[in-house]
Amino acid sequence: MFAIEIETTEDEKDLRIAELWEAGSAGIVEDTGANGMPVLRAFFEDGRDSAELVGAFAARKPSLLRFPDEGWVELSRRDWRSFPVGRRFFIVPEWLDDPAPAGRLRIVINPGMAFGTGVHEATQLCMEALEGRMAPGCRVFDIGTGSGILSIAASLLGAGEVVACDEDPGAVAIANENFAAAGVSAKAIYGSIEAIEGQADVIVANISPEVTIALAPEILYRLAPGGVAIVSGFEEQERAEVSEALQAAGARVTAGGQKNTWVSLVYSKAGEGNGPRASSSRAPVSSRSSSS
Repeated sequence: MFAIEIETTEDEKDLRIAELWEAGSAGIVEDTGANGMPVLRAFFEDGRDSAELVGAFAARKPSLLRFPDEGWVELSRRDWRSFPVGRRFFIVPEWLDDPAPAGRLRIVINPGMAFGTGVHEATQLCMEALEGRMAPGCRVFDIGTGSGILSIAASLLGAGEVVACDEDPGAVAIANENFAAAGVSAKAIYGSIEAIEGQADVIVANISPEVTIALAPEILYRLAPGGVAIVSGFEEQERAEVSEALQAAGARVTAGGQKNTWVSLVYSKAGEGNGPRASSSRAPVSSRSSSS
């Protein structure tokens, strides 16, 4: 087992992670260097040509690290710690038994199985936005659920019903497993928002800017009177384009947040207030085609 370690920037971090996966990495751990810059440690099996990999990333001045004969999972777990998110949440890797501090809601995650471990800034922005916009008993849709962490967060905050969806069947299976393990009644189904019947008081979508724009009319259509939508998964330089598309679809953007380069937006239907009600109309609406 060996790893190559490269320093990157916040702007280029996701691109470098994608490149390391494409190079055949068995797993990637993110850390922070002494200078505050992101450092990526990508693990590879011993059968891979380490010199070739170092050469492929020569422009990033990689370091080559050798490890004893043990799996990358065990090695990567050493670098994980429990951590707070927002005012209410406490994220705990599944192999740790750290209790949540008083007043915080404990969420257990399995890092690396699907997008949505709570580490990424976009996920944290969505969780923080949910904290102030959940009324007891409200109905929530989680679009592009990944690991299901946002559905779990909404459930713990008092949602009456949470329906999640994802176009990756593997993510749907993982999310439902995570819901069962967390003891929440959320359910994940295969597909995009058109696969869900009815309307929701809160819709959260941590997806790409392109999909956020494409789904804007459908998300607005699915918001119950007084409902709010929370979207993230895009960076500061994409904020204006996303916001303009939402407004063109009939949205009123009321708030937003930012962590490093990542941003979130909160919006409602134009002409409506910004506050979910305790319950929403659950009458089925006709499915309409949308891209995601």
